[in-house]
Amino acid sequence: MTFGLDGKVALVTGAASGIGAATAVRFARAGADVVLTWYERDPHDPEPVAAAVRATGRRALVRSCDVSDSDSVTATVADTVAEFGGLDIVVSNAGIARDIPIEQLTDASWTETIETNLGGALRCFRAAVPHLRARGGGRLLATSSLAGGVQGWPNHVHYCASKSGIVGLVRGLAVELARDGITVNAVAPGVIVTPQSLDPVNSLGEEGAAQFGATVPIGRLGEPDEIAAAFQFLASAEASYLTGQLLTIDGGVSLSLV
Repeated sequence: MTFGLDGKVALVTGAASGIGAATAVRFARAGADVVLTWYERDPHDPEPVAAAVRATGRRALVRSCDVSDSDSVTATVADTVAEFGGLDIVVSNAGIARDIPIEQLTDASWTETIETNLGGALRCFRAAVPHLRARGGGRLLATSSLAGGVQGWPNHVHYCASKSGIVGLVRGLAVELARDGITVNAVAPGVIVTPQSLDPVNSLGEEGAAQFGATVPIGRLGEPDEIAAAFQFLASAEASYLTGQLLTIDGGVSLSLV
């Protein structure tokens, strides 16, 4: 199978909906067993996603995980290894977005976003590295964003900073871990049809997302599975010589002058 993941064990954070859910199911279809994490304040139920993973014939493990807490992340990785005997792939996808103008941005709000989006990736990768080394290599993957990774987003400076920071994290670790057979890459999605982008309070909302979709050169918003497909490639053996990269998937938005 092209981009196959047979026999691999993958940990996907933020897997109850959107890009994380699509990635978990796509990885299972490619042959991987999957650990799906979610946060207890997330209103989305991870069990339907786990059921979709199991429907492919692969194993699924659901764990509550607060990626802003090191103990929670370490415990989740330990559970993964105990359940499946190892770990090969980590997709750090859990993240938050909060609409807050700079003059109203408190230290607490800044810290919450940075520690979830950027600190969460650090914690997941740090906890996973010894286990990937034990397997002779692996893949560390993260969800960055067009906002921050490539462009700006008004009222979301903390989000942009966190997603831009993921690029530095990926590039630094790519060099540090290259001789261990561990590649490190990130994807920068544009506006994708997810609960986050459709949030009318902190993001575009349905009407705003539809209006934005009309401006995308390809003519529409992206779908979660289109980002999951990129993660599948980056997780596969075919991507073994690709590391330290940010793959922008935005329908051409970042190339448009309009």
